[in-house]
Amino acid sequence: MNKITTLAVGVVAVLAAVFGVVALTTSSDEDASLEGASEFQNVVVVGDPLPKFGDGADTAIGMTAPVLEGFGFLGNEVTTTPGTPMLLVFLAHWCPFCQKEVPVLVNWDSSGTVPDNLDVIAITTGTDEAQPNFPPSVWLANEKWPELWPVLVDNKDQTAANTFGLAGYPFMVLVGTDGKVLWRNSGEISAEALTEAVNAALGS
Repeated sequence: MNKITTLAVGVVAVLAAVFGVVALTTSSDEDASLEGASEFQNVVVVGDPLPKFGDGADTAIGMTAPVLEGFGFLGNEVTTTPGTPMLLVFLAHWCPFCQKEVPVLVNWDSSGTVPDNLDVIAITTGTDEAQPNFPPSVWLANEKWPELWPVLVDNKDQTAANTFGLAGYPFMVLVGTDGKVLWRNSGEISAEALTEAVNAALGS
């Protein structure tokens, strides 16, 4: 091996080492952003619970939605106090339908079809360490959800979910500016159907 070849190999080795360190550091930094994350948080409910969602006419429509006062994965305060229209999205990390729906919603944001002034809040619930895709904090971070919208973390008793009458996953509740329930849905929904349903409920 001549000197030029030896030098080239040495440079490649050095660069590989440098980039390896950079890659590890970057990965470490990404993981560090989740350090201290709690998969369960305290939730306070202000108001009366909604009836459980089921077949037929939804009796919750027109009712005043309860207000949730809670926290995100890292302890940041998250509330559902009315003021602007809100779409609450209840998700379980182990639910395959939720795993399919989250990318749909993330792409919905980038599509430009999300109704103006609509706040979207994910609520992680039904969390179980023994189930797949745990923890939800890492799952949603990988899906880039926290970069778009806040996340409220339910407690072990699923207080938030039960208060809103959850009957399946994913579960969505649209709340108007006046705090009234406008629409609820259980199960997967396409971005197009969601846009149509939200716009119709908001009267836009």
